Amino acid sequence: MLIDGVFSGGGIKGFALVGAIQVLEQKGFTFCRTAGTSAGAIIASFISAGYTGNEMMDILNEMDTKDLLDHRRRNLPIPFAKWLIIYWKLGLYKGDALEKWISEKLAAKGVYTFSNLPFQGLRIIVSDITNGRLVVIPDDLPKYGIDPGSFPVAKAVRMSCSIPYFFEPVQLKLNKENRGHVFVDGGVLSNFPMWLFDSEHVKKVRPVLGIKLSPGEECKKPHEIDNAIEMFNALFKTMKDAHDSRYISRKHVKNIIFIPMKGVSATEFELTDESKALLINEGRTSTEKFLRKWTY
Repeated sequence: MLIDGVFSGGGIKGFALVGAIQVLEQKGFTFCRTAGTSAGAIIASFISAGYTGNEMMDILNEMDTKDLLDHRRRNLPIPFAKWLIIYWKLGLYKGDALEKWISEKLAAKGVYTFSNLPFQGLRIIVSDITNGRLVVIPDDLPKYGIDPGSFPVAKAVRMSCSIPYFFEPVQLKLNKENRGHVFVDGGVLSNFPMWLFDSEHVKKVRPVLGIKLSPGEECKKPHEIDNAIEMFNALFKTMKDAHDSRYISRKHVKNIIFIPMKGVSATEFELTDESKALLINEGRTSTEKFLRKWTY
């Protein structure tokens, strides 16, 4: 059965998405259109390029997640160097290794630019912090004077994965007079873009299934705010989730697989094989439980 898929962000926790996809494919579901943010953008792009869940599993088993972190040279004592790098470069890691890895995997399936994919088959969320704007790639590229068909898919995914202060943001310079636009993780503004495939004026031709790396909305706990750091964390999480949560609370919650993620940070790239297996198994278990009750 054909379905459209939406995949949430979650950094390294995205391993769980592959487990979910494996179960869905085993049950006879095939993705037609995909959309995603951050880690979800990687998975969405791989599916759109033609990778199966089992093929993605092989990729994850072979990779060393630490290789995606391209360290910079440090000529100062480590405690100072880290903060100076973030101050001047806006990110602890370049992100070049991540983009190269994504590019190589997509190229193996003959995908380089959006022209190599079906029309509107893949949509990726990024955040333009220069203009304070949520951007959907490739849809919004003409607003920046860019031909959507010529834009590299790996670059779009890399933009969506630019976790603030962890990976260096992506800058697109459009002309000599313009300093360019700075793009960061799409999850800053919409970490779970279920709304992308929803239009009140268009009749749905297939189910839209979302996979979200978090517990269900009813399981969310209030933020504890007793100091400035906790307040900052609460502000960031509210900014990241409020738009999507409002949409989820209104409709489609029955079409969302919630995968509870405990004990793993989005930036915990030094994963053991055991941790990888646990994440993937969590995705499988949550999906199997969901499908036992899902009607479409």
